[in-house]
Amino acid sequence: MTDDKNNIQLSAVEDHDGILTIRGGGAQRNWNGIHYKQGMSAKNVGTKNLSANIATIPPGGVAYAHIHVDFEVILYIIEGRVRHEFGAGLKQVVENEEGDFIYIKPGVPHEVFNMSKTEPVVAIGRLPRRSLMRRRVRC
Repeated sequence: MTDDKNNIQLSAVEDHDGILTIRGGGAQRNWNGIHYKQGMSAKNVGTKNLSANIATIPPGGVAYAHIHVDFEVILYIIEGRVRHEFGAGLKQVVENEEGDFIYIKPGVPHEVFNMSKTEPVVAIGRLPRRSLMRRRVRC
């Protein structure tokens, strides 16, 4: 069964009486230049306070300026290099690479650039369950 609105494959979840598994990360959805694996959340495994997924920015890709409204995000870069332009007017810059953790505070405008023209950026994201309140912004 698939929840088409959110591209969630409920049948991808294996319930082993207390331990739930999604093999291969499940279906993919796209938002703002980022490709997301289905991951786990309240929508498919019934989490109460968290969700996690894999985000990929394709070679040369950009996750255009956006804000995480009222929630924080932690990312771990599995592969690739990114440049965040952030803050008022997106005038601050920080670069991160494979092995780095990134914490993004609520309400910080940011735009994310894959620094490679040939390799994707792949990150694991951990965020609160009620984190669907994102919006693209002009900074």
